[in-house]
Amino acid sequence: MSMSALVPLPAKLFLWERFTRLKRRMVGGHVEALLANGRNGLLLIDLEDQNVGRKLSFDGEYGWDEIERLRAYVTPASDVLFVGSHVGAIVVPIAKSCRSVVAIEANPRTFRLLQLNLLLNGCANVEAINRAASDKEEELQFLMNRVNPGGSKRMPKVHKYMYFSDSPEVITVKGSRLDDVLAGRSFQVIFMDIEGSEYFALGGMPRLLAGAQVLCMEFVPHHLKNVSGVSVAQLLALVAPFFSKLFIPSKNLNLTKDQFQPALQEMYDKEQIDDGIVFTR
Repeated sequence: MSMSALVPLPAKLFLWERFTRLKRRMVGGHVEALLANGRNGLLLIDLEDQNVGRKLSFDGEYGWDEIERLRAYVTPASDVLFVGSHVGAIVVPIAKSCRSVVAIEANPRTFRLLQLNLLLNGCANVEAINRAASDKEEELQFLMNRVNPGGSKRMPKVHKYMYFSDSPEVITVKGSRLDDVLAGRSFQVIFMDIEGSEYFALGGMPRLLAGAQVLCMEFVPHHLKNVSGVSVAQLLALVAPFFSKLFIPSKNLNLTKDQFQPALQEMYDKEQIDDGIVFTR
């Protein structure tokens, strides 16, 4: 276990605030982003980002296991949909391996960095759309987190301290059904990481799911319980009709449809997280 994991959350936030103020004194008050050059590409990252940004800054890479896993399903003829693209750390490498990408990102501040990063890396085959994926056309409250901008999310149904600990700005964003936003288009591979909004996004994209061969999505029990307020059964009701197999990387498990519910329910009950479970045909 790392030393940082032993530091209580309020103490971590205090250290983060001091570190952020120090960085701002060093680079100036008008700097919005830093530039990292690593394995994922040339990427502008939020000055306050202590998750994706920190890993790109200090490790020179982010999410490479996920990238390699996705590449196994992608061909040069593939069209890929990213729902929750953040600054493009995974989008940029995958875009080099497929025909086209549509990158959906709800956070307007992060979206601006995503657009710039696509330009910096010459990703001419990527279309970026600033929208929150939902099951209806709506205006929704959205938390713009600071310590972990990638953890920004729709207003949780249950207000846990962990979601509000860094005093996120609360804004209103436009939510839409992706079946409507992307009418007439199809994607072989769909990647989804939207911090608890998966249930709502899936409810607004049955046509896209029906045409996909692969759905890779984050599985975080506390997001399902507190952000969307749904059960495993409710989530699977939107997914299982379209896919017959499930791979859970964290457990190295390959499952058939009849095993989806018990396996994910066990993870749900034990609060076990997986960065990207993979549903296939």
